[in-house]
Amino acid sequence: MSRPKRTYTVEGMTCGHCSKSVMEEVLQVSGVKAVDVDLDSGRLTVAGEDFEDGAITSAVDEAGYTLVARSF
Repeated sequence: MSRPKRTYTVEGMTCGHCSKSVMEEVLQVSGVKAVDVDLDSGRLTVAGEDFEDGAITSAVDEAGYTLVARSF
């Protein structure tokens, strides 16, 4: 069974530590089961069930970066 996925664009990530920080924070969001960060494009892909966009935004903020868009 596949999990619903959402893709976001994150601004400010410049290195592997940046992407790891974002990944660790987003994985703590309730309902999130998997996270993929593409540093080159700034894309954050989140898979899971019943997670809120606002919670993802807050997690990215907590990591020190800015979520600038969600791809639909």
